[in-house]
Amino acid sequence: MESANQTKFSAGLARQLSSLKLVSRLLAHELHAQASAKQIVLSRDEVIEIQTTLDLFIEQLGRNQGVVAPTRAAGEPALLTARHN
Repeated sequence: MESANQTKFSAGLARQLSSLKLVSRLLAHELHAQASAKQIVLSRDEVIEIQTTLDLFIEQLGRNQGVVAPTRAAGEPALLTARHN
């Protein structure tokens, strides 16, 4: 039987990986939707969604490691923390 710490760690890791799974699914969707094209085209909104998801993932890992997140450049939107239930 897994210890409580191992179970907690596994749940935390699964929660962190869910952000990467989301990015993977977004990209897979675009590849499927544009299957006949040699090159794919992403809209500005799609790129922003992917970038935001990656930024949230990086920010969460930084918090878990005790690293202070770098300050945002001017004009960048503030990131909001999301909870995965």
